[in-house]
Amino acid sequence: MSTTTNRRTVTVALYVATFLAAIEGTIVSTAMPSITGELHGIQHYSWIISIYLLATVITTPIYGKLSDLFGRKKMFIAGAGIFLLGSMLSGLAASMPQLIAFRAVQGLGAGALTTIPYTIIGDLYPFEQRAKVQGWMSSIWGIAGITGPLAGGLLVDYVSWRAIFYMNLPFGIVALVLLMVSMKEVSVKQNRHIDYPGIASFAAGMFAFLYALTILREPDASQSITEIILLLASAVILLTLFYYIEKFSREPIIPLQIFKIRTISAVNSISFLICVINVVAIFYLPLWIQGVLGESATYSGMAMIPLSIGWPLGAILAGNFIAKYGMRRIAVTGSLFLIAGSAGFMLMNAHTSIVLFMVYTCLSGLSFGLSLTSFTVAVTSAVSWELRGAAVGSNNFIRTLGQTVGIAMFGLLLNTGNTEAIDALKLEHSLHRIFMILGVMSVVALLSMFMLPKAGTEGSHAAPDAADASS
Repeated sequence: MSTTTNRRTVTVALYVATFLAAIEGTIVSTAMPSITGELHGIQHYSWIISIYLLATVITTPIYGKLSDLFGRKKMFIAGAGIFLLGSMLSGLAASMPQLIAFRAVQGLGAGALTTIPYTIIGDLYPFEQRAKVQGWMSSIWGIAGITGPLAGGLLVDYVSWRAIFYMNLPFGIVALVLLMVSMKEVSVKQNRHIDYPGIASFAAGMFAFLYALTILREPDASQSITEIILLLASAVILLTLFYYIEKFSREPIIPLQIFKIRTISAVNSISFLICVINVVAIFYLPLWIQGVLGESATYSGMAMIPLSIGWPLGAILAGNFIAKYGMRRIAVTGSLFLIAGSAGFMLMNAHTSIVLFMVYTCLSGLSFGLSLTSFTVAVTSAVSWELRGAAVGSNNFIRTLGQTVGIAMFGLLLNTGNTEAIDALKLEHSLHRIFMILGVMSVVALLSMFMLPKAGTEGSHAAPDAADASS
């Protein structure tokens, strides 16, 4: 990275881009009733969100590696351009099939926005500053969780559902211009080789696997069991092929050697576990408020605000204290908060006060902010420049994969009754089982934290500020 790069301006541009990617899920969910009302096709409801997530998950590690090969700036501009194109087309969609296709385009670009900003921050800042900046960047996801539903509701009610896609254009263009003008990058790779067989086998294998999980979440999944089995078998074959391709590729899309680094292998394992817990809490706690307690959707949204506040607060605290206390201490502290929150959920019943519920959600939010932010800093510090994009991409991929697997697997345990109306008693019993499993997983996460290296060893595998050495 060139010394003439304006770090502050580039950081602002990355914050804006990250916010656009972070808010996309919650803002679109709010507009779905209006979208299906105008475009019809209620049977395709879930695919508006699922196809975006599928494309994002698959492209996340690919963008990470390509940024190592061709430079962060070029790949960020390419990904952001695709994301904005998909946003514009989604706003113009005249039918549900069109919107699904355009959302796929948007997701293909979003993979860059969820990965490359963290990689650039890792390049621009030394360890102490990097932690603070990435802490603030991680907090953006919590802020988006609060503002997304509100912004989506206002745009749908007073403008149009199409405005939720068009709003990406001015902010995205500003972020792109700021980055293009302020970031100076010198290409360090002369002999570039793109791992096309690796990209193809990975994309096809992950699509088959994630598509199978998507079908598994459908109410009539039992009728598609043959299709699910065929998809999972295809995924196993394709991902096995991908593994062998990566072993012999000159520039593997996911370098297998990064998993030999203790920090990265431990962080990825724990990230998967925590993100399973994370997504189940986000999806099923509002269901407890509405289905068990019988409160409104607005009420449940208000009850979840402490989680959205705790998350960015934990991320900021992690960013400020990780250099002083080390990644493992911060992550262990986060896991203790997680156990406390999960224990509270396990003990809840229909008479638990909403105040206690909000305390438990706040503790969980703090834990996600503390743990996941410290993991991001650890990954960017554990490798040198030429592997940083791939390392960050793999970690973000593992996180999203954990969320995808978590919501599919726990969906099998959910029981809302056999009638069209929710059976509150059956729902309460099934959610109790789910919360019990989350409690056990929280304890496993805490025990797994001790696989992490102690303070002072996080970046021991990388050359000292290797990224800055390439500046």
